[in-house]
Amino acid sequence: MGQTRAILCGYYGKGNGGDEALLASLLQMLPEWVTPVVLSGNPAETHQEYGVLSRDRFSAFQILQAMGQSDVLIWGGGSLIQDVTSMASPIYYCGLMGLAQKMGLKTIAWGQGIGPLKRPLTRWVAKECFSGCVAVSVRDRASGAILDEWGIPYREAPDPVWALDSIDMPQLCQLPEPRVAVNLRSHFTLTPERLANLTNALVDFQKATTTSILLVPFQASRDLSIAQSIASQLTGPHQIIQLRDPRKLKGLFREVEMVIGMRYHSLVMAAAEGCRCFALSYDPKVTSLMAELNLPGCDLADLPNQSSAIVQAWLEEYAHSHPLTKDKIQSLVNRALIHRDLLTDALKEVKK
Repeated sequence: MGQTRAILCGYYGKGNGGDEALLASLLQMLPEWVTPVVLSGNPAETHQEYGVLSRDRFSAFQILQAMGQSDVLIWGGGSLIQDVTSMASPIYYCGLMGLAQKMGLKTIAWGQGIGPLKRPLTRWVAKECFSGCVAVSVRDRASGAILDEWGIPYREAPDPVWALDSIDMPQLCQLPEPRVAVNLRSHFTLTPERLANLTNALVDFQKATTTSILLVPFQASRDLSIAQSIASQLTGPHQIIQLRDPRKLKGLFREVEMVIGMRYHSLVMAAAEGCRCFALSYDPKVTSLMAELNLPGCDLADLPNQSSAIVQAWLEEYAHSHPLTKDKIQSLVNRALIHRDLLTDALKEVKK
């Protein structure tokens, strides 16, 4: 067991593959002398999956008990501090950070994607919490710009999931090659009309390319029903695959020629495994990733009304696009390890 005890807080134990990948990346990057205690929406499952101590993220008693027994709280990663969808997320996480700081714990903000922050209250609360951290790392330039405005020092690096170890999963890809993976999630921009257009486009795309379609829900509560709806319309080989282990989820993309993805981490995982990507952006973080990596795609709000136009765009990318080069991928992985270095440096100071 480690000499330093660290609480890890994020959107963990909620069945979201991207957030589980962030947790797995964080655990992978922690020094061996640190004992993690994960705040989770499903503590038993988190304990079983990762072999770590876990506490209920909604139990005030368990949170206070864990803080009383810990030295540091690590806050990360992903889009925890934004107020576009609701006020709940920034209030919850900033509340945890503020409580930890008042109880004397050192706090680290790790792998953060900050914003959008539209409300003056959430901007003020977030600034106060980040100001109280002993170390901060962010995953994109837009997040860094907010901290620049606030005068808060930080390190910027690609999303930590770039550096997550992956596990080959050839046994999960019994579908004939070539394969195309699809990840869609429920969102107000994915209207029934747009989903119908995308489904029709997938049917025609599959016929034109004779590809197998791999439907990959990242969060069952938001993605599975969409995957099932699409699967019911496909006429060629297809399969819905759900994976709990984020390392296997990432490794799955090694078996795929191209991904058509909405979720940020579906694109990060696929690109990291040398898979071509076509992004369907529903959020500024996805648009930012598209710009950073020069990924083809479109904003869902600008999706063509005719499925034939969507098919043509996919066919163009399928036939002529290329994945990131091995050198580019390795550069992103190496830079993502800056998040590990920040953790190590900050935790050494805590250990003194």
